[in-house]
Amino acid sequence: MKKIVIAGAGGFIGGHLVKDMIGKGHKVRAIDIKPLNEWYQVADDADNLVLDLRLRENCYAAVNGYNEVFNLAADMGGMGFIENNKAACMISVLINTHLLIASRDCGIERYFYASSACVYNGDKQTDPDNPGLKESDAYPALAEDGYGWEKLFSERMCRHFMEDFGLITRVARFHNVYGPFGTYDGGREKAPAAICRKVIEAGLSDKKEIVIWGDGNQTRSFMFIEDCIKGINDIMYSNINEPINLGSSEMVSINRLVDIVEDIAGYKLERKYDLSAPKGVRGRNSDNTLIRKYLDWEPSIPLKTGMKKTYDWIKGQITAAPENDRFNR
Repeated sequence: MKKIVIAGAGGFIGGHLVKDMIGKGHKVRAIDIKPLNEWYQVADDADNLVLDLRLRENCYAAVNGYNEVFNLAADMGGMGFIENNKAACMISVLINTHLLIASRDCGIERYFYASSACVYNGDKQTDPDNPGLKESDAYPALAEDGYGWEKLFSERMCRHFMEDFGLITRVARFHNVYGPFGTYDGGREKAPAAICRKVIEAGLSDKKEIVIWGDGNQTRSFMFIEDCIKGINDIMYSNINEPINLGSSEMVSINRLVDIVEDIAGYKLERKYDLSAPKGVRGRNSDNTLIRKYLDWEPSIPLKTGMKKTYDWIKGQITAAPENDRFNR
């Protein structure tokens, strides 16, 4: 049995990771800044703490007496949030900085850091027909302003704490994780959940139209949460010392993603394109050459399969809400 700290446990990925670790018989301390009633999932068997990990003293309280740390904590969301909250995203650097210092001083044996594909050079993401971003494409650095720069800097801190202090650190660059028990409204949702919500609400309201941010031709790859959790575990306990991609290589356009959700819903919508909305880079995909080399594995759950599970969960949440509250977002 390991004694594991999961920072960001009240978030989407963190909540799934807590459940996974408890299911494997580990002792888990789950930490998030949000009040417990706002966590996406709460595991009764975990030591659930509400702490602001931007504060150094709270990081010492979080890791003392434990063996391993998974740092998934950050102030972040989808592109709409990232583009309009750059300073808030940058302040998350305090979480990783103070957690690393506390982990070094308290004898933590292994440390996992959740980075992002937003670290990649923007000049390599101008074509929707993206061939896949290799790990080396993060340099020369031209990361997503705000959020991407914070992630890239924090990756370097993990590297230097391993080199200078012997703390074993592992870094995974997440590519668009989605699935049940994630946010689907409120401004922090990402494209898969947002599109599911829009299609569901259009059907329930008989508006039969959907607003798409950008022209819909921008491309991404999307990784289902089950693949993400497996990847986190495999990378954490591997010998991979450098940052590595953790994402699907099944690239689709946003228009194609809408097609998939419409097929699941069983109806088509009129599409309206908001060219002034945040839309991010034109093309982003994960090159999985390195993860296949190290682990003989890569995320592989088909997008249609994951989206059906996600759509069903979101539809259940929306239809369970009082009818007067369904569209007050």
